[in-house]
This record gives sequence, structure tokens and C-alpha cells, in this order.
Amino acid sequence: MLSTQYRLRLEAICDKIVKREAVELNEMIWAEKLAKANRSAATLLRQARRRAENPEMDEMDDFLNTLDIGGMGHERFGRRGFDNPNDLHDWFKRDEDENDWRTRD
Repeated sequence: MLSTQYRLRLEAICDKIVKREAVELNEMIWAEKLAKANRSAATLLRQARRRAENPEMDEMDDFLNTLDIGGMGHERFGRRGFDNPNDLHDWFKRDEDENDWRTRD
């Protein structure tokens, strides 16, 4: 459970994130460390980042954000969706040149 002081400090940082204002490095380091140690702090930080990414959330996105479901997995993979079916095909296409560990010799 977060103390009132920590929660208010984290909420101030999250408000800056949502408004896309500058957050000082020491504040961000503190928030990240707190998020690693406390689940509710991590939830607040994830929700703020989702709101910053999508400021005009519709009802369903806002509902999912409130439940802390779904979200920002794209930053790990470097892309957000596909523009056409060919992009989807290329994403799953197997490279013939690479040795695949699942194939037999």
C-alpha cells in the first residue's frame, strides 16, 4: 500500500506524463523504482502512459485502461498494427535463409 505522500507525488508525476509535460529525470527514476516495488504504483504509471499515448480514448479504451487491461506491448516490438494485409503476411513470413531450429536436417 502506498503512503499518502508517495501516492500524491506519483499522481503529480503521472499528471505530467498525461499532459506530455517534462518530467525530471530524478522524478522518473523514483517513479520507476516505486513501480518495481509496488503493484499499485506500477498500475498508476501504466495508466498514465496509456492516457498520454491515446489522449482521446473512447469509452472502451478508457474502461480497459481503468481495469489495467491491454495496452502498450508495441514498444517492445517497435510497431503498432498493420497498414494492410501484406504487412501482416510479411510479419509472419518465415525467412528461408535463416536456419530454423524447428526444422530437421
